[in-house]
Amino acid sequence: MEPKKILVLGRRDHTEAMRVAAGLTIFGHDVRLVFMTGPVEETEANAEQTELLELAEIVPETTVAAMGDDLALLDAAALGSAIATADRVVNL
Repeated sequence: MEPKKILVLGRRDHTEAMRVAAGLTIFGHDVRLVFMTGPVEETEANAEQTELLELAEIVPETTVAAMGDDLALLDAAALGSAIATADRVVNL
């Protein structure tokens, strides 16, 4: 299988989006993760998934202004470009 550029959009379930993004790297895919709709909750489950992201070398991005101090903040044009250049988009 040839590696793909996969964009994971964390809209409804940030925890699951992190889990899926980290898992997709096992197959050698280039994975981007963008958190949307609101800040990621500070829970034990999210802390565990954040560790997996670090191991998978995924640096999350966001469209949520409140998270812009901690993560790269994408505006509408940057998000559109990310979607357009991805081979696959996963919406969670």
